Amino acid sequence: MGKRDPIKTARNRKIKEMKDQLRVLLPKVLAETGIQSESSLNALIGGKAADFIDLHHEVIVSADAYVNLYLRGFKASLSPPGPFANNHRRNYEILKASPAAQEYCLVFLRRAFLKHYDELARVRPHLDESQIWIGQNNADYGLLITPRWNKVRKDWENDRSEIRHFPRDYWTIGHVLESGLVVSGDPDKVEFRDVDQYLTFFKNVLVRASASPHEKEIAKRYVDFVKAAAEPERIPLLIPEFRYDGKDAKHRYRLDFTIIDPYTMQKVGYELSPWSTHGYLSKIKGLTQAKINEMAKDNFEKEMEKHRSFFKKHDIYSLIYTDKQLAAIDTVFDDMKRYLSPIDKMVQLDFDLMESFFK
Repeated sequence: MGKRDPIKTARNRKIKEMKDQLRVLLPKVLAETGIQSESSLNALIGGKAADFIDLHHEVIVSADAYVNLYLRGFKASLSPPGPFANNHRRNYEILKASPAAQEYCLVFLRRAFLKHYDELARVRPHLDESQIWIGQNNADYGLLITPRWNKVRKDWENDRSEIRHFPRDYWTIGHVLESGLVVSGDPDKVEFRDVDQYLTFFKNVLVRASASPHEKEIAKRYVDFVKAAAEPERIPLLIPEFRYDGKDAKHRYRLDFTIIDPYTMQKVGYELSPWSTHGYLSKIKGLTQAKINEMAKDNFEKEMEKHRSFFKKHDIYSLIYTDKQLAAIDTVFDDMKRYLSPIDKMVQLDFDLMESFFK
């Protein structure tokens, strides 16, 4: 049996205290508002949270902030009073007429925040960036967060309502063990039973398709790094061949490797660019120096356009490694380790500390 987290234990105790508060208030609230039951009252308040707060993207770190966002959204949704008032206005008038209901509402919202603290206080991927596609042409895979098969479209999509409830750190080894990989148009997921099975697939399928010996060397070091980790499932994925245009067959660019920080969603790309594949000019016999320079310039412009495009569309800043750095491949991987060892800076609410600090 795992050791209990004292911070979560204190939070659960606080949630229980708030539940008891609500139960004491309940009879008076029902009497003053005419609402028929506790479940109807709770639905009136809690059922509207997604209408008033952008629960997909807002990072909320305190109960007061949650209440403020809820009330701000509630206020913005109100129609003018009168015969054509909307449901939000009618609910507002019901709560406004009962002091007990107002107190109940505020306690209920603070309790709701504490119950969902872990998902509300962490940074989540933007809905538009909640799936990525990787791999070579005709050997591409989708990495989604909450994949579900759409029988009408006959393709994969995220269950967007469940993204914030995802139980693993986003874009980590644990993420791919939870979600698997998908192939567009195929209802069968590629799933992995454990870390070792995924790492074998990563090295022998995802990276092996590349002709680059440098990518294969990086892959070997990543596998060793993950296996040596105390918590391998929390290590960020080293994402190979990040596709600029997703699953589109005719896409413009791929990045050799990409890492996404699971706590900040910051992305960094890695381009392994030896002269032999990114700069060398062949078939130049008989060409003038001016023409050779023009070809070299064109190659350079295309490479730089690729990196600008990834930054503009996907917010990925790319680090470029040329022959000099690639000759010391361990140094390249050492650079990656900085992003493969992120720090979770989410501050847990420690109620024991807050309540006993001056006792």
